[in-house]
Amino acid sequence: VHEIIKRTQCTKTKYTMGISSLLASGVYTSAYPLHDGDIDGVHAEPNDRKLLYEEWASYSIFYKYQPIGLIRKYFGEKVGLYFAWLGVYTQMLIPAAIVGVIVFLYGCATVDDNIPRLPCYHYSYLLNIKNYKISRSHAEESMLLISCLLSHMLSMEICDERNNITMCPLCDRACSYWKLVTACGTARASHLFDNTATVFFSIFMALWATMFMEHWKRRQMRLNYIWDLTGFEEEENHPRAEYEFHVMQKNLKKEASSKPGKQKLTCTDRMPAYMTILIMMGFMICVTFAIVFGVVLYRISIKTALHMSSTSTFRSNVRATVKTTAAIINLIIIIIMDEIYGAVARWLTVLEVPKTDKSFEERLIFKTFVLKFANAFTPIVYLAFFRGRLVGRPGNYYYVVGSYRMEECAHAGCLMELCIQLCITMLGKQLIQNNLFEIGIPKLKKLLRRRKSKRDSKQEEELHKTLSRHEKDHFLNPYVGLNPEYMEMIIQFGMVTLFVASFPLAPLFALLNNIIEIRLDAKKFVTEFRRPIAARAKDIGIWYNLLRGLSKVAVIVNAFVIAFTSDFIPRLVYQYVYSPDGTLHGFVNHTLSYFNVTDFQPNTDPLEPLFLGYRVDTCRYKDYRDPPWSDTPYELSKEFWNILAARLAFVIVFQNVVMLMSDFVDWLIPDIPKDISVQIHKEKNLIVELFMKEEQGKRLLRNRQSNQSPDQLRPRPASHVQTKNQ
Repeated sequence: VHEIIKRTQCTKTKYTMGISSLLASGVYTSAYPLHDGDIDGVHAEPNDRKLLYEEWASYSIFYKYQPIGLIRKYFGEKVGLYFAWLGVYTQMLIPAAIVGVIVFLYGCATVDDNIPRLPCYHYSYLLNIKNYKISRSHAEESMLLISCLLSHMLSMEICDERNNITMCPLCDRACSYWKLVTACGTARASHLFDNTATVFFSIFMALWATMFMEHWKRRQMRLNYIWDLTGFEEEENHPRAEYEFHVMQKNLKKEASSKPGKQKLTCTDRMPAYMTILIMMGFMICVTFAIVFGVVLYRISIKTALHMSSTSTFRSNVRATVKTTAAIINLIIIIIMDEIYGAVARWLTVLEVPKTDKSFEERLIFKTFVLKFANAFTPIVYLAFFRGRLVGRPGNYYYVVGSYRMEECAHAGCLMELCIQLCITMLGKQLIQNNLFEIGIPKLKKLLRRRKSKRDSKQEEELHKTLSRHEKDHFLNPYVGLNPEYMEMIIQFGMVTLFVASFPLAPLFALLNNIIEIRLDAKKFVTEFRRPIAARAKDIGIWYNLLRGLSKVAVIVNAFVIAFTSDFIPRLVYQYVYSPDGTLHGFVNHTLSYFNVTDFQPNTDPLEPLFLGYRVDTCRYKDYRDPPWSDTPYELSKEFWNILAARLAFVIVFQNVVMLMSDFVDWLIPDIPKDISVQIHKEKNLIVELFMKEEQGKRLLRNRQSNQSPDQLRPRPASHVQTKNQ
């Protein structure tokens, strides 16, 4: 019915005036198919809508499979494929979540074992161990050695208070020297996500993404066979009403200029729109970068302000305060800008005037994805790959906007801050933007509509009973398509795969969210949205290509996270190249360079140089640079270049090995299930046999006709029967 009224043409003009054009011109306010019936009430008749509400749109049956066949029957193949894909994605998150939890628990179990410890041989030179002669004057040193040997398996190099390492100030003037032992908590927390298991988890997640894509292709092929879509080809889409309106305007101009003929919109006609799109997309991405830079300035300024605070509580929790507040600010900005970017993408797509609905949808999806992806992941990319690398060194720091010194990572690296940002962004988007908005906004609209009508709940219920089906459906929210639902899951898929090396609990949070999301979306489709127009489709369209691209990019991103953001490569290089005993003992000392405090630039040295209670002549900072007493003071050391080469080699090897394994898994798993392939082959053979039998029958008929004589083939004359009248 929808196709008929969509293609209807007006007899008074040569332009199409179907229902889409009438809706666009305001002749009708809305057009929609009706729901089957009511879902509540004692006297409600059984119908598919009520059955979906009871067997699908209920949180109490979250553990049950979705009735995909009934969803397809009621909403059409396109909606059915979305919920089938969401179910497969959620099901595949279960093994990923289990492995992620195991990796996290491994980090918890090894937090005191696999982090570099204080090397006991640093004390052994004071003792004559070989001859077991410990003099009385060495009693204190002897106790240090014995204590170290006893606590060797439980103490970390950073957390051992006997390791008296004085670090350089974290900011100019307001910050003073500090002890490395104060970073103990951050180092222990970082090990939960920065350990050997995260490397193997990254490889596992790359293979998981490939298996997920293959599993979905097989599931999609099975649904195509069950729903009789194997031979389905998309019909030619008719032009959109907006496109025909612009073509009509162009034709009127041509007719006025005595140049008749059928016209269409060309690239020249769309050139102003293309230029506007290019400029606006670039401007929006620059706005995202500017917002991230603003949050960076916030972190720098608030850290300096807290260090200057007279309250000891603020000074002792500077890092935690700055990390958490900055992540929350980023979350709020991401949620706000998501709505703005969605509106801008739709406006730019309308400005482009695509010819068909399919073209409009694909262009809208691409623009929205680019803007929202940049909005969600730019702060994360900054923390992972840029923060702490454009800092400089003591005595020669880099500054922005005048006197703002670029921020450094904690001693244990930026991985912990990256994890906090991912956790808050992922949980915040899921709880606030996805679930709270989807639940709260419809209820708020319903409440405002009720207050506007000035009727209480009983009067509203009585009025609802008197309304006909189309009037009841008119009060429901209009169906806006599946793009927002897909976009929400695509961004989540990026969170799960792109930076999984720094946040192994991401699959678990995604799994818990999706269990709720499936039932929430089901409730929206059944109770809050008008019934969508059933549309046939044999795949999920451009979304599959985006998923495929993200799974490939995830391999590269995780390789760089492991190589450049974590300490995995520096640990390996130290253990197998520089360690005197082949262990990680002394690794922290190896990563710290020396700085002579007399080399501070003017007005950058600490205001309180005696903050620790003693005079500091040399402080340490995390970098691989030559000491001030060498021939090339403060230049990048040989160790730096060796580690950089190892990092780049790891990226190349990791990327190629994992992609090769992914391609092997892709090749190993057939796209079509064996039983479906056998059934399709049987059906093709049956069709061929029927065709051959039909051809043989036609051939036999022709042979019989050719074997008959011409007299037999000549028609007999009509016999005339004369009757006698009596």
